[in-house]
Amino acid sequence: MSRRHPMFLGGEWRESGAWMEVRSPYDDQVVGVVAQAGEREAAEAVDRATSAFAATRDLPSHKRAEVLNKIAEGLDRRKEEIARTIALEAGKPISEARVEAGRAAFTFRCAAEEAKRIGGEMIPLDLLRPSEGRWGITRRFPVGPILAISPFNFPLNLVAHKVAPAIAAGNPIILKPASKTPITALLLAEVVKEAGLPDGGFSVLPCPGKVAEGILADDRIKMLTFTGSPPVGWSLKAKAVKKKVILELGGNAGVIVHEDAPLEFAVSRCVFGAFAFSGQVCISVQRIYAHEPIYQAFLDRFVPQVRNLKMGDPLDESTKIGPMIDLGAAEQTEQWVAEAVGKGAKVLCGGKRQGRFFEPTVLTDVDPATKVSCREVFAPVVSVAPYRNFEDVLSAVNDSVYGLQAGVFTRDLARAFQAFETLEVGGVILNDVPTYRIDHMPYGGVKESGFGREGIHYTIEEMTELRLLVVNRNF
Repeated sequence: MSRRHPMFLGGEWRESGAWMEVRSPYDDQVVGVVAQAGEREAAEAVDRATSAFAATRDLPSHKRAEVLNKIAEGLDRRKEEIARTIALEAGKPISEARVEAGRAAFTFRCAAEEAKRIGGEMIPLDLLRPSEGRWGITRRFPVGPILAISPFNFPLNLVAHKVAPAIAAGNPIILKPASKTPITALLLAEVVKEAGLPDGGFSVLPCPGKVAEGILADDRIKMLTFTGSPPVGWSLKAKAVKKKVILELGGNAGVIVHEDAPLEFAVSRCVFGAFAFSGQVCISVQRIYAHEPIYQAFLDRFVPQVRNLKMGDPLDESTKIGPMIDLGAAEQTEQWVAEAVGKGAKVLCGGKRQGRFFEPTVLTDVDPATKVSCREVFAPVVSVAPYRNFEDVLSAVNDSVYGLQAGVFTRDLARAFQAFETLEVGGVILNDVPTYRIDHMPYGGVKESGFGREGIHYTIEEMTELRLLVVNRNF
């Protein structure tokens, strides 16, 4: 019988009587059965988080760092178990799942270091005669209980990007994990409990969206951090009245490959960037713009490498393309590719659905108005188009409602800085794909891609309030 996983409510394992099956997107086998939280459990989690705030905000920096390092050590010890769980419930190839497990441990270690240096500054205030004898001190204070909502595609590391900075800053946090991948988050809860965080400081509540909205509506919740789809994210932001908010909402990342770029390297990185986790990554490469002089050479190298990507069982070490998260996602991809083909696009490889799998697909001659170009396809599909001059291709990348990250391959420093100054994105990645991310860098987007920044140091700033003390020596 599949293992039953209670919810983690403020430091205690709890059953509710309502259970939800978690099934593998690869073969539909039951991976586990998870207890679902209702309104009663949600209210209790908020009560416990509110009570725990007195302890978490007063936890010394060295103790916060100690807890975070213990979590990292626990993740390291259970890396293979966690990676296998990610592969089973998310369909992520096991090689990529191991990378995610390792990254999550790194994320908690980064948070341990940042917990030691949440500082402030001394500000001279005697810039005017009436203010002589005055100076200021700033300090950051935790905001209070936080609601975190995480997606299926990185069920551990994107959770870590919410939980680790919250602990570092001294905030209790309640996590609603993605309904497709809650077990990984519950394994993290086991590790957190062993690390000695004060009870009430962390809860993992698998629950329906309406229950999470009820948590958000509670005045005691001071912040929302959400990663997921734009419609849901912006809707939640509208409901988060008087609360701090971070939204990470995805994109349709563009890559520019100029004629002076190292072609073989650019091709190999674009293969990785477009097809890692079957394209189900917020910063997946979706639009490639290759300079006309090297356009055909790029395709001649790119397409064969894409054809060689192996689809199959996520637990097979040689698998590069696993299933999509569910049948609906695969069917939508099929419809979007058919729409593009109907409007003149050519399929150079792939283009077909096989159950929950979608073949790695390369399209050319794509109408920019079709969904595979202007929307977030979130699938193993990429379009390649030629461009003539650099100014025009920058405009093409910007011609999107999204603005998360973009990649630019060029050896010309002037073009690199032109791209940095022109592209309307949260991050420009020079000589690599926009899929690049290391977990301490600032990460987030503009336009429909989101609001606020992740990356441990930057998230801690979001999760704290700056307070000023003015000292008057004239008395």
